Amino acid sequence: MHRRAQRRISSQTVRWLGLIVVLTMALAATASDRTIHRGLGPEPDSLEIHQAQGLSAFNVLRDIHEGLLTRDSSGQPVAGIALEWHSDQQQRVWTFRLDPEARWSDGSVITADDFVRGWSLALDPARASPTAHWLDPIESFRALEPHVFEVQLNIDTPWFQELLTLPVTFPMAEHPELSSGPFMLEQRVPGSQIQLLANPFFRQADQVWPDQIIWHVTEDPGAELSRFRAGELHITESVPPGRYRWLRQQLGQQLRVSPYLGSFFLGFNLSQPPFADNLELRQALSLAIDRRLLVERVLGSGELPAWRLIPPGLSGWPQSIEAAHANNDQARIERSRRLYQQAGYSAERPLEVELRFNTSLSHRRLAVAVAAMWKQHLGVRTRLVNEEWKVFVTNRRQGRITQIMRGGWIADWSDAGNFLQLFESDSPLNYTFFSDPEFDRLLVQASQASSAQRQSLLYEAEQRLLDQQAIIPLYYYVSRHLVHPDVQGFADNPMDIHLSRWLSLADRTDQNQ
Repeated sequence: MHRRAQRRISSQTVRWLGLIVVLTMALAATASDRTIHRGLGPEPDSLEIHQAQGLSAFNVLRDIHEGLLTRDSSGQPVAGIALEWHSDQQQRVWTFRLDPEARWSDGSVITADDFVRGWSLALDPARASPTAHWLDPIESFRALEPHVFEVQLNIDTPWFQELLTLPVTFPMAEHPELSSGPFMLEQRVPGSQIQLLANPFFRQADQVWPDQIIWHVTEDPGAELSRFRAGELHITESVPPGRYRWLRQQLGQQLRVSPYLGSFFLGFNLSQPPFADNLELRQALSLAIDRRLLVERVLGSGELPAWRLIPPGLSGWPQSIEAAHANNDQARIERSRRLYQQAGYSAERPLEVELRFNTSLSHRRLAVAVAAMWKQHLGVRTRLVNEEWKVFVTNRRQGRITQIMRGGWIADWSDAGNFLQLFESDSPLNYTFFSDPEFDRLLVQASQASSAQRQSLLYEAEQRLLDQQAIIPLYYYVSRHLVHPDVQGFADNPMDIHLSRWLSLADRTDQNQ
């Protein structure tokens, strides 16, 4: 059915016809050759827009739902459900005019009230949304008309338009199972795959090529590589660590490696011994790790060694500065040993600690290497704990049994504050339990400062975090994918966001009409 014809039919009839279309597509999906198979990474922690916090969940939710703005194929914010928008001179009051063609997956109209409902639920303390604090810059919001939505901000928010592409800002229908995006959930097989069907009522359905997207849960990059080479995947989520040269030789330009706004680190649980109130011990463990060896020998996919949290590439941000001892291994190790002794440990009284990470070959290789460095240089006895993603996230958030855990952050928007807010005392994502009044004060000041002052205050806050050794920065991410030559519309970008709606397969595009 052509989407413009829907307006001439009653809403009840539209819902019935919509159901018929969905069922018909479900029966035909297995026979469709307009299906794209994608690697997902770990099982999503949630597919509820207010509860999801993992990258794999966000990737699926961006296919199922749409916000006021969305991302184009190069990762830039563009018009979504909002057809146009403008702000006052101070950029504190924003007005959005919604696309009257925007529909839920049952054919009903998406209105400003749906955004009011979604944002109100996100901020409801009873829902305990882990990403609700992203809405802190918002003073108020309201529906001025059925297709006009107004937002007032309480602080200068340079990343506001990027914020509007994130799941926590998506609208919510009266029936939450409905989709607002180009695809809708057909079937979810835990630990295996998530099947999506094209949404026939999507506002730009005639511009979406795939009939079906199948996201495959892929926690093992080696198995994912095998499936790609066997023709079972068009796009992988990652590649096996340490095989960059072999992959380039064997698969050529199908290997896509690109700069990425993300950092990988280890986090200390600062709420419990042995790391609470023991700065010297935290410093010793950080200094004992050879970052260059990790990225060159263990990871081997172009990652950059990191001594700071904020990755390079952010506009206006000072270039990453290595620690003074980064290139002097002997001095670094000697200082590490002195601090280890000052912390009360020795060969006769070694530290015994758990290093926790989620299931992943690259995470395991890195954990083994880190544990070996701690053992070689300090005599630390490390127990490696490998957990399925959902279990890992739960244990990390609760902090009852964690000591040192794998951490990391991929920018949700291009701003240093997006990384630093993880460590605010009251952040639900603060799984290090770092609580520092000076750090919190700097972030508050930055939120109220001019653009130039803000950058300086955020840099000072980052330095405060690093001086307190709440984390051990290890490396800066690069995006790593294998992409079949037939795939069109996959553009490398620093956000590594690739919505399925922009994808197609080259040898089948003639069937688009």
